[in-house]
Amino acid sequence: MLLFNQHDEPDAGFVREMERLAALVADVEGIHRGVLPEAMAGDDAPILDRWILARRAVPCLAGLSTGHPRLAGENRLIGTSDLWLLSKDHSWARTLSRWYRLGRPAERSGLDA
Repeated sequence: MLLFNQHDEPDAGFVREMERLAALVADVEGIHRGVLPEAMAGDDAPILDRWILARRAVPCLAGLSTGHPRLAGENRLIGTSDLWLLSKDHSWARTLSRWYRLGRPAERSGLDA
């Protein structure tokens, strides 16, 4: 997840991650066009030996959604796709799927209070 401020220039970390994502999108588009991985990766691609598929947790949001294009209803409890961008003032968030206007944060209670 990347934090951003709507009124400031992005910092170096933001720009670096944006470039990484742009490179990923370019490779996905290349595969879609039929370009072979060997042509995109070149001769210096590292080898990963004795590999396994693994999973790790990624940031997301959960809350009450109103006006979602695919999950109809008002104040419907949802969990979002992977969270990629969050404005520093917590008014906007961009998940893998879409932008969200953020309302009030949930009140803290219990274990994380």
